[in-house]
Amino acid sequence: MNWIILIIAGLFEVAFAYCLGKAKDTTGNEMYLWYAGFLIALAISMGLLVKATQTLPIGTAYAVWTGIGAVGTVLVGILVFKEPATFLRLLFLATLIGSIIGLKTVSN
Repeated sequence: MNWIILIIAGLFEVAFAYCLGKAKDTTGNEMYLWYAGFLIALAISMGLLVKATQTLPIGTAYAVWTGIGAVGTVLVGILVFKEPATFLRLLFLATLIGSIIGLKTVSN
């Protein structure tokens, strides 16, 4: 169950990065709403990470959490913010995904 909580925490990390990207592209009240979304997603992500680390090893949980956030944020950047999807970028993204899966498999 705590692996599911950790995955959800990682997805909220992607959400707060998305909110930061949207806030950068807007002005006025809309910008403040995106920053509010950032703070809410950040609080949920951190809370779920704390919950997951009550039973999962901290090193593994933190690495998986940041990995999910990094992979998700790169994918959002490519798909939503039209960032380049170069061969090397995708290669290192695949390497990161493999590392996350590897950490999950070797953890109790």
